[in-house]
Amino acid sequence: MPKVKTKSGAKKRFTLTGSGKVKRKHAFKSHILTKKTTKQKRALTHATLVSSADMNRVKDMLNI
Repeated sequence: MPKVKTKSGAKKRFTLTGSGKVKRKHAFKSHILTKKTTKQKRALTHATLVSSADMNRVKDMLNI
Protein backbone atom coordinates (compact mmCIF):
# COMPACT_ATOMS: atom_id res chain seq x y z
CA MET A 1 0.00 0.00 0.00
CA PRO A 2 1.27 3.51 -0.75
CA LYS A 3 1.64 6.10 1.97
CA VAL A 4 -1.22 8.56 2.55
CA LYS A 5 -0.19 12.04 1.44
CA THR A 6 -0.85 15.19 3.46
CA LYS A 7 -2.64 18.02 1.65
CA SER A 8 0.24 20.40 0.90
CA GLY A 9 -1.97 23.50 1.19
CA ALA A 10 -3.07 22.51 4.69
CA LYS A 11 0.49 21.65 5.66
CA LYS A 12 1.52 25.26 4.94
CA ARG A 13 -1.42 26.88 6.72
CA PHE A 14 -1.95 24.95 9.96
CA THR A 15 0.23 23.93 12.91
CA LEU A 16 -0.49 21.68 15.86
CA THR A 17 -0.34 22.82 19.48
CA GLY A 18 1.06 20.65 22.24
CA SER A 19 -2.42 19.59 23.34
CA GLY A 20 -3.38 18.51 19.81
CA LYS A 21 -5.46 21.51 18.77
CA VAL A 22 -4.91 23.16 15.39
CA LYS A 23 -3.60 26.71 15.13
CA ARG A 24 -4.30 29.02 12.18
CA LYS A 25 -3.64 32.58 11.03
CA HIS A 26 -6.29 35.16 10.24
CA ALA A 27 -7.37 35.96 6.69
CA PHE A 28 -7.38 39.49 5.19
CA LYS A 29 -3.82 40.32 6.29
CA SER A 30 -1.86 39.79 3.06
CA HIS A 31 -2.60 42.72 0.73
CA ILE A 32 -4.71 45.88 0.27
CA LEU A 33 -3.72 46.93 3.77
CA THR A 34 -3.89 50.70 3.15
CA LYS A 35 -7.68 50.88 3.49
CA LYS A 36 -7.73 48.82 6.69
CA THR A 37 -7.38 50.55 10.04
CA THR A 38 -4.35 50.00 12.25
CA LYS A 39 -6.61 48.49 14.90
CA GLN A 40 -8.04 46.00 12.40
CA LYS A 41 -4.59 44.97 11.12
CA ARG A 42 -3.27 44.56 14.66
CA ALA A 43 -6.21 42.34 15.61
CA LEU A 44 -5.57 40.11 12.58
CA THR A 45 -1.91 39.60 13.55
CA HIS A 46 -2.51 37.10 16.37
CA ALA A 47 -2.91 33.41 15.61
CA THR A 48 -6.03 31.62 16.80
CA LEU A 49 -7.42 28.09 16.97
CA VAL A 50 -9.50 26.40 14.28
CA SER A 51 -13.15 26.21 15.33
CA SER A 52 -14.41 22.94 16.73
CA ALA A 53 -16.77 22.55 13.74
CA ASP A 54 -13.80 22.51 11.34
CA MET A 55 -11.29 20.69 13.56
CA ASN A 56 -11.99 17.16 12.25
CA ARG A 57 -11.91 18.33 8.63
CA VAL A 58 -8.51 20.02 9.08
CA LYS A 59 -7.10 17.01 10.93
CA ASP A 60 -8.19 14.77 8.04
CA MET A 61 -6.29 17.03 5.63
CA LEU A 62 -3.21 16.77 7.85
CA ASN A 63 -3.67 12.98 8.32
CA ILE A 64 -3.74 13.23 12.11
